[in-house]
Amino acid sequence: MKKEKYNVAIVGATGAVGEQMREVLEERLFPVDELRLLASERSAGKYLNFQSKQIRVDVLDENSFENIDIALFSAGGSVSDKFASIAARAGGVVVDNTARFRMEPDVPLVVPEVNAKAITEYKKRGIIANPNCSTIQMVVALKPIHDAARIKRVVVSTYQSTSGAGRKAMEELGRQTAAILNMREVEKDKFPHQIAFNCIPHIDVFLPGGYTKEEKKMIDETKKILADDSIKVTATCVRVPVFCGHSESVNIETEKKLSAKDVKAILREAPGILLVDAPEENVYPMPLDATGTDATMVGRIREDESIPNGINMWIVADNLRKGAALNAVQIAEILIRDYI
Repeated sequence: MKKEKYNVAIVGATGAVGEQMREVLEERLFPVDELRLLASERSAGKYLNFQSKQIRVDVLDENSFENIDIALFSAGGSVSDKFASIAARAGGVVVDNTARFRMEPDVPLVVPEVNAKAITEYKKRGIIANPNCSTIQMVVALKPIHDAARIKRVVVSTYQSTSGAGRKAMEELGRQTAAILNMREVEKDKFPHQIAFNCIPHIDVFLPGGYTKEEKKMIDETKKILADDSIKVTATCVRVPVFCGHSESVNIETEKKLSAKDVKAILREAPGILLVDAPEENVYPMPLDATGTDATMVGRIREDESIPNGINMWIVADNLRKGAALNAVQIAEILIRDYI
């Protein structure tokens, strides 16, 4: 017999994504029986609001997952590495927001609008991986185009907000901005360079060959989610002085010719997409408009005149919501609807 309500744990409950997970669960009326908030000793003892109740944050340990149906993880790869399998063995299904399991062949990497059927593979290990935030918003837009005309190549440059690096990174942007405006010395901690009034073409560590780990994630995850290793993908990821909302300039080469009008028609009907494309009226996606919303916004759609079958577009989404918390909760919604 199917349950009416489910016990849910949030690991990393006091972080920026953990807070969004709690908010999204409440906003979408997810049928929660018990919500278990888990974090490090530093955050334990705090109380957070959920459904007009104050819930205590407990210390994460090996015994935290008894009677948990779904565990949403967003506390860093080392935490997931240690505790995700423990949660799965305790009988819960883990939706992991870190990079720890994304490229493991027996762990599904899921964006519900793109490859929801892959969720069934969770039965192998009890774990489902949430993709990288910048990958999620891109593949939501790529999938309907790939279905219509088969994408051969993707060139993407990202403009990623500081919230992608966590709450302390957002606070650093705020402090640095205030310091500059008040003629004080700028202090750096989370980023290798000043982020206020600057752009840093460096997200995560550099790998042999010159790509960063963030760029490699976008390349590899896109192919896995779209289940097509033949797609050529290259990426340049840049951190920009924005608090929330990732933007991407995406160039696509397709096998079949699509006009800009064709692409707009396709995306207008695509799940999870909001077409925001009236440049003659100064209407196009921007992080300020995307923040706090669920949709992946797409605009500036135009044909690439340098190649026969090319399309340019601009994609923006709230990286804490669709890029993390919302995507995880959407996966959980499918789990309770179809699987558990």
